[in-house]
Amino acid sequence: MLEKTQHTEAEIAAIMQGMGRNALAASKILATASAERKHAALVGAAEVLRNNQDKILNANAIDMANGEDSGLSTPMLDRLKLTQGRILDMAAALQAIAAFPDPVGEVIANWQRPNGLDISRVRTPLGVIGVIYESRPNVTADAGALCLKAGNAVILRGGTDSFNSSRAIHECMVQGLKSADLPADAVQLVPVTDRAAVGEMLKGLNGSIDVIVPRGGRGLVERVQSDARVPVFAHLEGLVHVYVDKSADLNMAVDIIVNSKLRRVSICGAAETLLIDKNDAERLARPLIDALMERDCEVRGDEAIRAQIPAIGAANEEDWSTEYLDTIITAGLVDGIGGAIEHIKSWSSSHTDAIIAEDGSAVERFMNEIDSAILMHNASTQFADGGEFGMGGEIGIATGKMHARGPVGVDQLTSFKYVVRGNGQIRD
Repeated sequence: MLEKTQHTEAEIAAIMQGMGRNALAASKILATASAERKHAALVGAAEVLRNNQDKILNANAIDMANGEDSGLSTPMLDRLKLTQGRILDMAAALQAIAAFPDPVGEVIANWQRPNGLDISRVRTPLGVIGVIYESRPNVTADAGALCLKAGNAVILRGGTDSFNSSRAIHECMVQGLKSADLPADAVQLVPVTDRAAVGEMLKGLNGSIDVIVPRGGRGLVERVQSDARVPVFAHLEGLVHVYVDKSADLNMAVDIIVNSKLRRVSICGAAETLLIDKNDAERLARPLIDALMERDCEVRGDEAIRAQIPAIGAANEEDWSTEYLDTIITAGLVDGIGGAIEHIKSWSSSHTDAIIAEDGSAVERFMNEIDSAILMHNASTQFADGGEFGMGGEIGIATGKMHARGPVGVDQLTSFKYVVRGNGQIRD
């Protein structure tokens, strides 16, 4: 069972400071580690995951029981749950990340100056990354693997709900590191559940942590953004919109909105708002709403759409700004592409927004005027995922505009330096 830890502030500070020192030392080794050793560590960890499925599932069963006892919602339990398939998916993601080209040392750009200087922009690791996440135990493997591939050490602080599962997965990552003769401290998991540990990470552990990545609900992200003394890759909630234009293919629209909302309601790419072009609402609205309601999805609508479909509930102002992560969606009618853009600009969290349309001009206007991290055309918003983007996995979806935006994968976990080569040039 989960051990409810009770430590003094001094004890927590000592634990975390030690982790910071160890991560910093490991990061210096990783920065120059060969691609072959990092590849071997990830492949090794994937094999250990596959060989320890029963152990991981037993640990997850404890977390699931604790979660049910504490009243976690069904979507949150779905986030927490591991199955044999999900463990095999984690192992496959590690294999995929291992197979990527090593980003460290990659020449991003190269040019020559008139004075003969040769200048290159070269990828380098960020250093030590702190990842704070809730519920999802698979983040332990995804984040650890992505940071390692990019030459970074990582300190992982998983949620209390997933403590046992994360610990079992972390042990597999450590075995992979050891098998490749890389430092075990390259991937560390905070061993206590005390909230004070998060506070210590946000202080930067005396300069050990170079960047923090929060992955969780609004409360977690807002705390990190407010309290962090180091840079943050912000992953804000997914207030995801799907706009169905009058030019949309109806059958395609039905398939996409059902998948966008209901494939997995607990992920950040799940649709939360359906906008329908009022200029063809008679053709579009009822089939789209019926398709959702037939699958037991609660629909809350504005006055205009309820005038056509009185059976749906009334949406209030709070609904338009709610990330349900549940079988609930808000629906409304808008005046064409202009109305959709106006609504999305007012309510979007800049995560993912989609348009279903055959009118090329409407699509281009949507893509040009909406400034979210991910924009989709005629595709399910559930593809808003680093793995689906071919990145092997992700630490999260960054909704800010600095450094990293969208899925945070291997490339986004690097910085760069300039390498300048000359043959005796001096400046006048």
